[in-house]
Amino acid sequence: MRQKKMFKLVSNLVLLLLIGINALNAQVHPDFTITKSIPTTSVKNQYRTGTCWSFATISFLETEALRLGKPAFDLSEMYIVKKAYTDKAKKYVRYHGKANFSEGGQAHDVLNVIKKHGLLTEEIYPGLNYGSTTHNHSELVNLLTGMLNGLISDTRSGPSPSWLPAFEGSVESYLGKAPSEIKYQNKNYDPIKFSKEVVGINPDDYVELTSFKNYPYNKMINLEIPDNWSHDLYYNVSENDLMQVIDYALNNGYSVAWDGDVSEEDFNHTAGTAVLSLKESDDIIINGIDNMRQKTFDNYSTTDDHLMHLTGLAKDNNGSIFYLTKNSWGENSNKYGGYLYMSQWYVQLKTVAIMVHKDALPKDIKKKIGL
Repeated sequence: MRQKKMFKLVSNLVLLLLIGINALNAQVHPDFTITKSIPTTSVKNQYRTGTCWSFATISFLETEALRLGKPAFDLSEMYIVKKAYTDKAKKYVRYHGKANFSEGGQAHDVLNVIKKHGLLTEEIYPGLNYGSTTHNHSELVNLLTGMLNGLISDTRSGPSPSWLPAFEGSVESYLGKAPSEIKYQNKNYDPIKFSKEVVGINPDDYVELTSFKNYPYNKMINLEIPDNWSHDLYYNVSENDLMQVIDYALNNGYSVAWDGDVSEEDFNHTAGTAVLSLKESDDIIINGIDNMRQKTFDNYSTTDDHLMHLTGLAKDNNGSIFYLTKNSWGENSNKYGGYLYMSQWYVQLKTVAIMVHKDALPKDIKKKIGL
């Protein structure tokens, strides 16, 4: 009986200690020591657009180019956005408006565009054709949404063949017409050849992973989130394996495209930190991380709000692990030059999905998922 009481007392003390550490992290903005930093390109600014998926994934691919020994490219995010809008619109019309048409998207949308249309540089295609030096898609989104909803509301005759050229013309009037050929180092390339031969990106080299208990583990699944409008498939792995992939990738020189929830009150980009609240830390300790991930996914407190780019690892003054995270809200958006530090627990609970190079997967996890 005394042993049971002693065990309970020790367990409670450990619980209080863990909660106390996370409570401290939730209230104090500690200094960080970067333990791993992967060479990457400059921080960009998506400004007033919902195109984080393109900015984060383009940053990820620019970093991949560096890893592959290529120059530091400044690739066009808006070229990807332009092409993706056409694919979204086609699906939205085909589904009679019962699909998702919005600014949002996923990392695979960038790869899908690259497969069909290649890449352009920012210099060649800045995507600013509306008298502004910064991105603002408020008017464009309203115009495109209104156009498509008006189109599908006429159920008597259905869409005419003219709708798609009219739609694409509207996008081009805001973002600009993309060239079919470019010159790089005195050689001519179309965007697909430029992507393959110059930037060196092979879209088939990348995979997306997620981790939720309502899907079978180690299988490819259709992740049921609104921004997966193309119904692409993800490998669903255990939470432990998901974190192992992130850590293995970063420790071996591969960065990670990260999709997750940033709606928490302790996600504070201005301060440059993202940590869990005391209550969330308590819930994880009591219920376990797998159960909490599933619970918060089911009740919408974990949603795919934002994509960012993990480029390194760090520790705070207490030795706790944080992930060096490159955001797309501009270099002057906080004291860390547009970066922030997400705590290990925050990433464990709030990650919706990741994209990595296939070689960034540990061998045992590759075997589990059949790669």
